[in-house]
Amino acid sequence: MKVSDIARLVGAKVEGNADLEISGVGKIEEAREGELTFLANPKYLRFFDTTKASAVIVSEEFKSGRSDITLLRAKDPYVAFVFALKTTMPMVDPLWPGINPAAYVSPKAVLGNSVGIGAFASIMDGAKIGDGAKISHGSVVGEGAVVGENSLLYPNVTVYPGCKIGKNVIIHSGTVIGSDGFGFAPKADGSYEKIPQLGIVVIEDDVEIGSNCSIDRATLGETRICRGAKLDNLVQIAHNVVLGEYTVMAAQSGVAGSTKVGKHCIIGGQVGISGHLEIADNTSIGGQSGVSKSVSEPGKILFGYPARELREAKRIEGAIRMLPELIEEVTALRNKVEKLTDKE
Repeated sequence: MKVSDIARLVGAKVEGNADLEISGVGKIEEAREGELTFLANPKYLRFFDTTKASAVIVSEEFKSGRSDITLLRAKDPYVAFVFALKTTMPMVDPLWPGINPAAYVSPKAVLGNSVGIGAFASIMDGAKIGDGAKISHGSVVGEGAVVGENSLLYPNVTVYPGCKIGKNVIIHSGTVIGSDGFGFAPKADGSYEKIPQLGIVVIEDDVEIGSNCSIDRATLGETRICRGAKLDNLVQIAHNVVLGEYTVMAAQSGVAGSTKVGKHCIIGGQVGISGHLEIADNTSIGGQSGVSKSVSEPGKILFGYPARELREAKRIEGAIRMLPELIEEVTALRNKVEKLTDKE
């Protein structure tokens, strides 16, 4: 594909050889001659002078010192590269329409048009599978569960009874939708009585969930993942949580029961959010932070354990790093005072 064709597709302006043929894509530090790459993060600026890529997608303001490389100037180089990637290296369809002979489909299930059901998948009584949806090998859609149009369940995904998955949802292998919430009532003898988990999970449209995630069903009502949210691998969502629209969560993060997370939040890796909290829209939480209190003001950036506003957290972190020297100074001052006291 020519650079000019790619530029037209991603809305970029060509600076250099527009007729250059692109044979593939690569990372800026590894790309070879004939390949396309991009530069969006300043951390990778050092690779620009040495990259062997023939063309680079850059920002409109980027200043280049090389005349031997073709630039595609875009408003957002990262997004432009994503579109280029999808065009030049389209994903392989994981499952063709049709029902594998080794699958089980209940006669009481309802299947739409062009549905794909993989080997050893199970579609149980009353389940509804929308047009164009794909249920890959070994996955289970429980009694009365719904999978919307054009959604994709990769192998070995389990959707418990009654749960609802919207349109254009992607769920990766090993994820469980609708497992019991962690509810146990302590008894007088020190043992625990299991609290029935009678609710469901609702996954709205355009959500993507990584591998080996657990999204618990509500005790009563719904656990809800709202439209456009994106979850990394190994994420835990507890019972009755609401995760707002277009919120993203990185790996090994978890949200405890009945917490409501707002829209457009960014939650880093290994973040823990306590239960029964409310997190305002556009909140960003740095990796390995622990959130124990509600966040009422939108747009805050939090970090640390317990999580604080970023500026305060940095001041505390800076003070902690100075502690060894401060202890030495205090010890030295104490020794001087003791010597002066002894002389008196």
